[in-house]
Amino acid sequence: MICRFDRDLRWRTGVELVPVVCESSNNFKITRAALEAAYEKAKEANLRVKGLLITNPSNPLGTILDRDTLKGIVKFINEKNIHLIGDEIYAATVFMEPEFVSISEIIEEVECNRDLIHIVYSLSKDMGFPGFRVGIVYSYNDAVVSCARKMSSFGLVSSQTQHLISTMLSDDDFVDSFIVESKEQLFKRHEYFTLSLSQVGIGSLKSNAGLFIWMDLRKLLKEKTLDAEMDLWRVIINEVKLNVSPGSSFHCDEPGWFRVCFANMDDNTMEVALLRITTFMHKHNEAMVPRKLCRRASLKLSLSRRRDDFMSQNMMSPHSPIPQSPLVRART
Repeated sequence: MICRFDRDLRWRTGVELVPVVCESSNNFKITRAALEAAYEKAKEANLRVKGLLITNPSNPLGTILDRDTLKGIVKFINEKNIHLIGDEIYAATVFMEPEFVSISEIIEEVECNRDLIHIVYSLSKDMGFPGFRVGIVYSYNDAVVSCARKMSSFGLVSSQTQHLISTMLSDDDFVDSFIVESKEQLFKRHEYFTLSLSQVGIGSLKSNAGLFIWMDLRKLLKEKTLDAEMDLWRVIINEVKLNVSPGSSFHCDEPGWFRVCFANMDDNTMEVALLRITTFMHKHNEAMVPRKLCRRASLKLSLSRRRDDFMSQNMMSPHSPIPQSPLVRART
């Protein structure tokens, strides 16, 4: 699965993460086969699978999980008797159809053990409150809720923040207008950014949510390896001066994909970023042209030599059906 939870789950707890491998050939969608493959891989490594963690909308893909996919996921975890944690932190950033579907809607349509269902949320993305550290755990499991309530004593939200948040969320008109305006701005920025990238030959995964673009730079790799991806990333960071994230940091095993945040800068900064990308691509294309010309000239010379050798060995006459090359004559 294209996601990164190492810092959240592994660093302090030591929990092992087994990625569900998704592929670009089907737009990185989660399939039953991919879930089964990851489950079996964990078992072969003598790991006891306790749960499945998904992001919807996805970070870094900027896509949503459709209703059928979510139903399949719920059926899978129910059959395996493992927990499902749905990270829905980007729920209100969906700026184009299809619309967002929550796990809470799916379990109304699919029979499952609700004790296995948990949803996490925050105001940091949808409402632009990352520094306030207001998070929510919504679980259908009473034991989990009881544990979370006790653990919350170690991460209480300040009284001042609670007052501010409650006042803001009580204003339905403000919340509705804020989300509508946010979606409109995300749509405009996404359209402009992806169009600008396409004009310099950079593709991206079709997306409709989130604050980022899954940029395809596979054609810029010297070879199709993760090492080559990291080499390209260092060039982008150190020479192009753009802060992007390599796909390997999200457990993507297809080298050449990069996450680019497009919503964390003003218009002027965005134009600077796009100018740097454009300049970088123009330099790359210019560097490639001489290489292509050299390869073509080398190929022509090689073919001419082969033809010359063939004619010498076979005593070809001037009336040979194979025309004599001016290049061969000039060379000899």
